[in-house]
Amino acid sequence: MTVIKVENLSKKYLIQHQQKEKYLALRDVLTEGALNIAQQGSTLLQVVARRKHFSDLVRRSPSTEDFWALKDIDFTISEGDRLGIIGRNGAGKSTLLKILSRITEPTTGRVSIKGKVSSLLEVGTGFHPELTGRENIYLNGAILGMSKKELDRKFDEIVDFAEVARFLDTPVKRYSSGMHVRLAFAVAAHLEPDILIVDEVLAVGDVQFQKKCIGKMENVAQEGRTVIFVSHNMEAIQRLCRRSILLDEGKIVKQGDTAEVVNDYLQLGPGVIGEKVWDDIDKAPGDNVVRLHAVRLKDKDGNIATSFDVCDPVAIEIGYWVLQDNHMLDAEIILKDISGHMILYSPDNKDSPWSGESRTAGLYWSTCQIPGDFLNEGQVFVTVGVSNNPYTCHALAKDVLNFDVKDTFDPGGVRGNFCGTWPTCPVRPRLPWKVERQPLKNRSE
Repeated sequence: MTVIKVENLSKKYLIQHQQKEKYLALRDVLTEGALNIAQQGSTLLQVVARRKHFSDLVRRSPSTEDFWALKDIDFTISEGDRLGIIGRNGAGKSTLLKILSRITEPTTGRVSIKGKVSSLLEVGTGFHPELTGRENIYLNGAILGMSKKELDRKFDEIVDFAEVARFLDTPVKRYSSGMHVRLAFAVAAHLEPDILIVDEVLAVGDVQFQKKCIGKMENVAQEGRTVIFVSHNMEAIQRLCRRSILLDEGKIVKQGDTAEVVNDYLQLGPGVIGEKVWDDIDKAPGDNVVRLHAVRLKDKDGNIATSFDVCDPVAIEIGYWVLQDNHMLDAEIILKDISGHMILYSPDNKDSPWSGESRTAGLYWSTCQIPGDFLNEGQVFVTVGVSNNPYTCHALAKDVLNFDVKDTFDPGGVRGNFCGTWPTCPVRPRLPWKVERQPLKNRSE
């Protein structure tokens, strides 16, 4: 049975641009007035009157532009389907989910939905910062359509799933972003909806909680309910979703088997990126404890690079602002291959001078040195973060950089004299081997 049918769906936004005009200060108006008095006999007051907006330092004239976030979208979803929606930032994924969740209306087209919909699109949506976690469970549940009796029955299960029992009577304004998303997902997932819509908010949670959420969504689907899942985590998409849709510039460019759609998405990926810098601390990824400042890839000579020989080391440099004292923090990296499979995870907690100790506020730099003869050839994607113990992720940049590892067939590396195709695997480390010789028994040497 079809539970969602989308026909010729389009969404247009009107974008307004501001065009700067000449800078006009009061000094300029007075100067112009004096010249006009001398040359034309006009009065200063007349000049000022003509400049009705002389107090504005910059005058602007608006222009508008039509922006189609979605264009001519058509698809259907059957009961019990697990549909993944993938695409680059700005492809139209969130706009599509907002229309399916009835938050916004389409410009053209039609959406038919059968059943109760539960959506988790933004961290803490429907939460009041001054209310406690306990109070927000009831508030958010009521917004999502749950009765008081139903919430009473599921309250303990929601709290156990969210793992916030210790902070249940604390105002949520003091919750970390990870605690926000745990509680929000727990409420939405226990609504027992016919259709569960989940956006990329799970990226805020820690790895164990993400696995827990995916397991919950699998259970929801096995019970015959429908799941729509948006994520940049291709491993999670492939694990959960049997069918996927690829959006690019507001249009569907591929839909069908998830493995095939993911492969097409990866081919659309951006070129290699060796550096990302956030100069504005207020807009950088993070929270009130940590904000990211920069992530860089450097070669053996200390230069920013995006291509490395398999025999050469790769340095990943992370700069981050610590904004509060007395936090035990670890910088960490995750490397993934082009299919989204994790190659390695590494924190700086063992080699840091602050290992086991709280850090004071300041700008920190952590550098991870990946040795040569470790990674296999291919494209590698870098995720960086800063977290504390017990685990709360304070700052995260997913797939923020990517680089190529190339095999130049250098016999001085792990390849040695082997000239064939190296087996497909994420790493190819040069490991210590011990080779011994013993004479054959009953044979002369």
